[in-house]
Amino acid sequence: MKFVAFERAKQGTGASRRLRISGKTPGIVYGGGTEPQLIEVDHNALWHALKKEAFHASILEMELGGNVSKVLLRDVQYHPFRQLVQHIDFQRVDAKTRMTMRVPLHFKGEEESDAVKLEHNLVNHVMTELEVNCLPAELPEFIEVDLSGLKNNGTITLKDIKLPRGVKWVSHGKVNAVLASATAPAAEEEEVKAEGAEAAAAAPAGKGGKPAAKTPAAKTPAAKTAKK
Repeated sequence: MKFVAFERAKQGTGASRRLRISGKTPGIVYGGGTEPQLIEVDHNALWHALKKEAFHASILEMELGGNVSKVLLRDVQYHPFRQLVQHIDFQRVDAKTRMTMRVPLHFKGEEESDAVKLEHNLVNHVMTELEVNCLPAELPEFIEVDLSGLKNNGTITLKDIKLPRGVKWVSHGKVNAVLASATAPAAEEEEVKAEGAEAAAAAPAGKGGKPAAKTPAAKTPAAKTAKK
């Protein structure tokens, strides 16, 4: 994806506020062995771009002062309750330096799996993105996860999928992360409800069709004390 940025000369809270009022979003570009550079981006164009998954998880082409450079989105600051982007950070990309990024997971084949089609399992997407390390040219926009082989109460783990060439998973100490799992419907809860209904139906009915109240047991009269 490509976007246009402009150089920003002034900085500070007051300057940023005036920039936002004029329909611009302040930002910064850093990394790549050069000094950080202040930029500004058209807010409406940026707002729509941020709604696209690729803008968050792929290498972007930034046009600045007639030159095009490759960058990554690193941070976005939103207003607490208004539809407003307050600040945005980009990082320059070095083609020869490996990078760490979070890549979204795209699941497919869920409805064709035995877990769903035959066993009527509920499928839970345990992870929605994966942190990977790779060269910029090898960064995928997304990683596809095929769930068609999911079995009853089964799981799909990282070892069950094939990562793109040159892409390595950043494990953070985990041996084999679970990406998705299948769970059978809560049959036990249904059985408990059914048993309760049967017990209520079996109880003798009182007035108005309601279960009859229990009759308290008759008290045994106390034995009279024998007179001497």
